Amino acid sequence: MSKVLAIAMVGIKELVRRKDFYVLFILTALITLLLGSINFFNEDHIARYLKEVCLLLIWVAMLVMAVVTAARQLPSELEGKTIFPLLAKPVSRVEVLLGKFAGCWLACGLALLVFYLFFAVLSASREQTLPLASYVQAFWLHWVMLAIVTAMTLWGSLLLSAPSSNATIVLIISIGILLVGQHLNKVAVQLSGLTGVVTAAVYYAIPHLEFYDMRSVIIHNWGTQPWGIIALATLYGACYTAVLLLGGWLAFRRKVLNP
Repeated sequence: MSKVLAIAMVGIKELVRRKDFYVLFILTALITLLLGSINFFNEDHIARYLKEVCLLLIWVAMLVMAVVTAARQLPSELEGKTIFPLLAKPVSRVEVLLGKFAGCWLACGLALLVFYLFFAVLSASREQTLPLASYVQAFWLHWVMLAIVTAMTLWGSLLLSAPSSNATIVLIISIGILLVGQHLNKVAVQLSGLTGVVTAAVYYAIPHLEFYDMRSVIIHNWGTQPWGIIALATLYGACYTAVLLLGGWLAFRRKVLNP
């Protein structure tokens, strides 16, 4: 565990050094500061619209950050030949993979916390309410979703040689799941034969990232969701993350490393 945490700390320090987070946070802050002027108009609908835009930007920013950060972890180690002294410590390949995952996930969690704190403070200062429990649930589910995406990206980085290709494919898959994943079962019912069976199989096989989207709850102030559902969603995400990491480990174990 100490080796995994040591590798994870490298990923966290990398996020601090790179400019990705700062650029995305500044863009989000500009939209959120726009949210701070909504009470000028005394219109609830404007407030909700701006909150929706801000939260959408947070989701897009964190998805891009998680994918880009995870996509370059192992390829940079392999390209720079730094994987060999790392494995000679000795550190096993599974410890390297888990360390890279933990580093990316914790770094994304810290960035996500900054986004949500900034959004919550400005929203509370203008709307005079702070649904803290709803924000905690939204933050946690969002972070669990990022665990799935991070594990998927790490697996892809071991199957595809170019980080850009891996990042593009994972982004397309993630956005596709978020937009149409929940509708595949309805489409499968309308299809017949092998096409319907394949569509239904895809629906049950993919990780449903839309389960973790609580933007509507925050936008419309619907209050907290049952904690039992939050626990089930967490277990669901943990299972998919474990499966994706297992696939990554199997690919990493078979990968030939040439010095």
